[in-house]
Amino acid sequence: MSVVDLPAMPETSPVQMPIQSLREGQLTTRPLPSAPTGMAWRRAFIVTTAAVLTIFATYQIWWLLRIGGIDLLEGLLLLVFVPLFAWIVQSFASSLAGFVLVLMKRPARLGIDPQAPLPTLNVRTALLMPTYNEDPERLLAGLQAIIESLQETGRGDHFDLFVLSDTRDADIQRREVIAFERLRTAMPQARLYYRLREDNHERKAGNIADWVRRWGGAYPQFLILDADSLMTGDTLVRLAAAMAANDDVALVQTLPVIVNGATVFARMQEFSGRMYGPVIAHGVAWWHGAESNYWGHNALIRTAAFAAHGGLPELQGHTPFRGAVLSHDFVEAALIRRGGWALHMVPTLEGSYEEGPPTLTDMLVRDRRWCQGNLQHGGVLPARGLHWVSRWHLLIGIGHYLTAPLWAMLVLIGLAVPLQHGAFTDGLSPAEYWMAIDDGRFLGVFVLTMVMLFAPKILGYIATLADARMRRGAGGALRGFISLLIENVLAALMAPITMYVQSRGVAEVLAGRDSGWDAQRRDDGRQTWGDLWRNYRGTTLLGVIMGLGAWMMSPGLALWMSPMIVGLVASIPIVRLTSSRRVGLALRRAGLFSTPEEHSPPEVLVRAAALRAEAHPPEVVAPSPVAHG
Repeated sequence: MSVVDLPAMPETSPVQMPIQSLREGQLTTRPLPSAPTGMAWRRAFIVTTAAVLTIFATYQIWWLLRIGGIDLLEGLLLLVFVPLFAWIVQSFASSLAGFVLVLMKRPARLGIDPQAPLPTLNVRTALLMPTYNEDPERLLAGLQAIIESLQETGRGDHFDLFVLSDTRDADIQRREVIAFERLRTAMPQARLYYRLREDNHERKAGNIADWVRRWGGAYPQFLILDADSLMTGDTLVRLAAAMAANDDVALVQTLPVIVNGATVFARMQEFSGRMYGPVIAHGVAWWHGAESNYWGHNALIRTAAFAAHGGLPELQGHTPFRGAVLSHDFVEAALIRRGGWALHMVPTLEGSYEEGPPTLTDMLVRDRRWCQGNLQHGGVLPARGLHWVSRWHLLIGIGHYLTAPLWAMLVLIGLAVPLQHGAFTDGLSPAEYWMAIDDGRFLGVFVLTMVMLFAPKILGYIATLADARMRRGAGGALRGFISLLIENVLAALMAPITMYVQSRGVAEVLAGRDSGWDAQRRDDGRQTWGDLWRNYRGTTLLGVIMGLGAWMMSPGLALWMSPMIVGLVASIPIVRLTSSRRVGLALRRAGLFSTPEEHSPPEVLVRAAALRAEAHPPEVVAPSPVAHG
């Protein structure tokens, strides 16, 4: 069949995909052969470690507060402290397990060995690229790099690629069709398909579900790509072979590595993800076992399992919690596991990449959308039949956004208690107030909290030094350590901004304000001073008010609060600095925030960059017919 004759979409192969119920359902308890052994004691280690350390720290705080009885403010302090400390300790325990696994270099699960010869394939896999108002030339350049990498493996004929458009901008729609036709002409040996959906109901989740219901019957498995996803052919083949060899597995994903950043913020995210990410990912994979979570992209999915259990219901309740599920991936994972299927993460398999937001502003805009979706999960938590680990994933997703207002509450209550007892009029800072009660206990809890908080980063740095490739990629031990220090300083300066904006986002969601649906910005994130003033004047004003108020109460209080005050008052120059491409490239030349992918880039990244550099708005031509609907 020639390129001209190739249909825009193949013949339909319908699959039933029933809507799942949250009020009815039962956990299927069939044995999962792919589940690792010893899961009970692994999870007992995580839960017990978190519980013991949290109880210990809570007891110390209670001892400080008990003198004279615990009043309302002190009771609230305890109430807020417990979940925040438990959050930190669980991350520490998981990272500690991951650190040991990284040093041991244990083989990956599901029989995946990245060093073994490439396996043969006997199944057809669909690669799905949902898109919504993305840059078409950039998108298709990335897809071409993936296809070329697949063809180099000699297994490219086992993969079909679908561009599933939900784009509503007429100009972008036209460019999508032209760019797709150009790609199909350039890659005549590949099976490439394009579909523009007439009704983009349920957003990305609805886009995928529509494909499954209409064409999923022809493909035993499919992999979802994001607009910024890049994956090597080697990785795609190994994932496809692993699923075919494990009949109980419904989903398998790797750890996507963040790449292609040029701004200070983007390169900072790349560095932190590459240095700390493996320790964290190995840890969660170790105790999640066959009950892994799902991150929405760069993941291979068994079509039959997804069709049978992944149909998302409309959520009930008040706006913005009601309606279509926004953060669909967590919910799909929970429902598929309820249906008796295994879900795995394989962090030892590399070759999976994505791009992060170029600036703090872009990250906060994305987080606002995710905040609404994750808070929606409160309506999914009571669903019948979910595995307890699946419920834990949902809780973690909710907690990711509730921790910001909880930290803010802890700070405010920690100030209000000394204020209530007249500490500031005596010239004491909050730290001096608590130490005056019992300096040993206060310092002990403070040191323990700091150790738990920074341990994953320190363990990640040690694990990086232990691996010659990772150490070289980070620029060596010294540059890696300097990068670590700069990253922590910048993160500390941005933390008050993030806490304020995320807390405001939670309040907006609870007030019923919808986040909308916009494409993520993937350029260098240039922002004018006017943009920065409009976005961060609130944080600046808040910082000024806090600083003046603290100084009027006590200079010691102002000094104690200075990290938060500086972060808020200087939010505009901080965001401007971290959004700078020029400074980011200067750090690259100095060997700071370096990663293995930057030091020795994989071919798929090099090829995608070259194709994107060549891309330009195509000539206006009359494209061949494409499928709608």
